[in-house]
Amino acid sequence: SFLLALARGVGETMAVSIAAGNRPQVTLNPLEEIQTMTGFVINVMKSDVPIGSIEEKSIYSVALLLFLMTLVMNVISQIVLRRYREVYQ
Repeated sequence: SFLLALARGVGETMAVSIAAGNRPQVTLNPLEEIQTMTGFVINVMKSDVPIGSIEEKSIYSVALLLFLMTLVMNVISQIVLRRYREVYQ
Protein backbone atom coordinates (compact mmCIF):
# COMPACT_ATOMS: atom_id res chain seq x y z
CA SER A 1 0.00 0.00 0.00
CA PHE A 2 2.92 2.34 0.68
CA LEU A 3 4.37 1.85 -2.81
CA LEU A 4 0.95 2.33 -4.37
CA ALA A 5 0.43 5.58 -2.46
CA LEU A 6 3.89 6.82 -3.43
CA ALA A 7 3.38 5.99 -7.11
CA ARG A 8 -0.04 7.62 -7.09
CA GLY A 9 1.30 10.78 -5.47
CA VAL A 10 4.17 11.07 -7.93
CA GLY A 11 1.88 10.43 -10.89
CA GLU A 12 -0.64 13.05 -9.81
CA THR A 13 2.12 15.55 -9.10
CA MET A 14 3.60 15.05 -12.55
CA ALA A 15 0.23 15.64 -14.24
CA VAL A 16 -0.35 18.84 -12.27
CA SER A 17 3.22 20.00 -12.93
CA ILE A 18 2.78 19.50 -16.66
CA ALA A 19 -0.46 21.48 -16.62
CA ALA A 20 0.66 24.24 -14.26
CA GLY A 21 4.35 24.59 -15.07
CA ASN A 22 7.11 24.95 -12.49
CA ARG A 23 7.86 28.63 -12.02
CA PRO A 24 8.18 29.59 -8.34
CA GLN A 25 6.37 32.89 -8.69
CA VAL A 26 3.02 33.57 -7.04
CA THR A 27 0.45 35.18 -9.29
CA LEU A 28 -3.32 35.50 -9.40
CA ASN A 29 -3.39 35.20 -13.19
CA PRO A 30 -4.66 31.69 -14.04
CA LEU A 31 -2.93 31.83 -17.43
CA GLU A 32 0.62 32.06 -16.02
CA GLU A 33 2.78 29.20 -14.77
CA ILE A 34 2.91 28.41 -11.07
CA GLN A 35 4.70 25.93 -8.84
CA THR A 36 2.88 23.04 -7.19
CA MET A 37 3.19 22.40 -3.48
CA THR A 38 5.02 19.12 -4.02
CA GLY A 39 7.29 20.81 -6.56
CA PHE A 40 8.16 23.43 -3.94
CA VAL A 41 9.11 20.77 -1.40
CA ILE A 42 11.26 18.96 -3.96
CA ASN A 43 13.02 22.15 -5.12
CA VAL A 44 13.83 23.23 -1.56
CA MET A 45 15.03 19.75 -0.57
CA LYS A 46 17.52 19.64 -3.49
CA SER A 47 19.92 21.84 -1.55
CA ASP A 48 21.29 21.47 1.94
CA VAL A 49 18.68 22.85 4.30
CA PRO A 50 20.02 23.87 7.72
CA ILE A 51 18.11 22.52 10.70
CA GLY A 52 15.85 25.14 12.26
CA SER A 53 15.97 27.45 9.23
CA ILE A 54 12.94 29.05 7.63
CA GLU A 55 13.37 26.77 4.60
CA GLU A 56 13.07 23.65 6.74
CA LYS A 57 10.01 25.00 8.53
CA SER A 58 8.39 25.97 5.23
CA ILE A 59 8.93 22.46 3.85
CA TYR A 60 7.13 20.91 6.80
CA SER A 61 4.39 23.54 6.69
CA VAL A 62 3.69 22.96 3.01
CA ALA A 63 3.78 19.18 3.43
CA LEU A 64 1.40 19.38 6.41
CA LEU A 65 -0.99 21.62 4.49
CA LEU A 66 -0.91 19.24 1.54
CA PHE A 67 -1.66 16.31 3.86
CA LEU A 68 -4.52 18.16 5.55
CA MET A 69 -6.07 19.13 2.23
CA THR A 70 -5.93 15.51 1.09
CA LEU A 71 -7.40 14.33 4.39
CA VAL A 72 -10.28 16.80 4.21
CA MET A 73 -11.08 15.79 0.63
CA ASN A 74 -11.10 12.11 1.62
CA VAL A 75 -13.34 12.74 4.63
CA ILE A 76 -15.79 14.74 2.51
CA SER A 77 -15.84 12.02 -0.14
CA GLN A 78 -16.59 9.39 2.51
CA ILE A 79 -19.47 11.48 3.87
CA VAL A 80 -20.93 11.92 0.38
CA LEU A 81 -20.45 8.22 -0.34
CA ARG A 82 -22.29 7.16 2.82
CA ARG A 83 -25.12 9.59 2.19
CA TYR A 84 -25.81 8.66 -1.42
CA ARG A 85 -24.91 4.97 -1.41
CA GLU A 86 -27.52 2.69 -2.89
CA VAL A 87 -28.13 -0.47 -0.91
CA TYR A 88 -29.16 -3.51 -2.94
CA GLN A 89 -31.03 -6.33 -1.27
